[in-house]
Amino acid sequence: MTGHPPRKPRQLKLRRPDAEPNAPGYFEIVPARLPARLDRLNALTKAGVRGSPGIDEAQALLTATLMRARVRGELLDLTAMGGLLANLSNVNLRPVEGSAPALAVLTAAGLTPTAAIPGDLLERAPTVTLILAGDRGNAYAQAQVSWAHACTPPGGTLYLAGDKDKGFDRYVRQAAAAFGSGETIARDGGMRVAKLVRRPGPTPPQPEPERYEHEGLTIVGLPGVFSAGKADKATALLIRTVEALEMSGKAVLDLGCGAGLLGAWAAQRGALATLADADLSSVRSAQATLSANDLKGEVIHSDVDAALGERTFDVILSNPPFHVGRGVVLDVAAEFLNTARRRLNPGGAAYFVANDFLPYEKVLTGWADVTEAAREQGFKVLKVRRQD
Repeated sequence: MTGHPPRKPRQLKLRRPDAEPNAPGYFEIVPARLPARLDRLNALTKAGVRGSPGIDEAQALLTATLMRARVRGELLDLTAMGGLLANLSNVNLRPVEGSAPALAVLTAAGLTPTAAIPGDLLERAPTVTLILAGDRGNAYAQAQVSWAHACTPPGGTLYLAGDKDKGFDRYVRQAAAAFGSGETIARDGGMRVAKLVRRPGPTPPQPEPERYEHEGLTIVGLPGVFSAGKADKATALLIRTVEALEMSGKAVLDLGCGAGLLGAWAAQRGALATLADADLSSVRSAQATLSANDLKGEVIHSDVDAALGERTFDVILSNPPFHVGRGVVLDVAAEFLNTARRRLNPGGAAYFVANDFLPYEKVLTGWADVTEAAREQGFKVLKVRRQD
């Protein structure tokens, strides 16, 4: 998941909660809407998975391409999403994901996914597939290519899919330089699939994490993590808004923690900090941030609050994401807001920062007392207390 885009999305809608604590349907795993050429296949999805309620366009083209090529045998899918490639005949699929929502879908589909991110050591396979996430920046795409190279044995094949408007051609050239050969073999609109065969040779190094200083803290961001190289304006505003709060001894949740700035800031002030994110790269970054500052805190890989068990909190701090890949997905943000309903202790408060045009107040109507604690440079901070 990623944070705030530069321009205002159109037709923003937030689903309001019903009488149940969970926002309707967020955690429900459902059949994905498939394009006509793949409608005989089966796939699952849920909110928070790239492409939901359908499937990622690059994944659709990749699947169709592999079906035409009649790929067989062991296949390592480094970006499995909802597991569409499990439909391939005569393929032993090894699905890999770093997204907590996608891991839940893969498990529900009867698969056995591996939770991993670029750079993790995995057993090689003769056929490897990867969908480039060009929307997560150059460093992340480079990390993906290096990872795919390490996972492909000499003589093995990588099928690389992505969007030409997100740097696909440039990344294919970089990958071909490492693999020794490569060409684009399928096109559909802006989507592309390339086939590369690996020659013997060293794997390109993984990009180094970025580091920056903010509020006396060293923040560590792995490639692709939101605001990995500097504190974004919205999060900085949130910290300024709550800097007078007493944190010592308080149970504080940094929800959607990214590189861990909010959680580390709270821990530095004596909070009992829990940091949670659906993106495994963010979880690893937050762990590195706490370590870099000799701070204690619990970092949890979680689809919103699904992995938090019975934990409740005195304070929740969050800059909710409303992008999943390229799409604006406000159901994810709505579930972040509803977490305050489930997780706040009596007398506790949640602070959400957002672009000022986002209609977050609507999803809070009926169960929360909401005040605007700050507004600055196109952002607002909402203070939320549960109505008891």
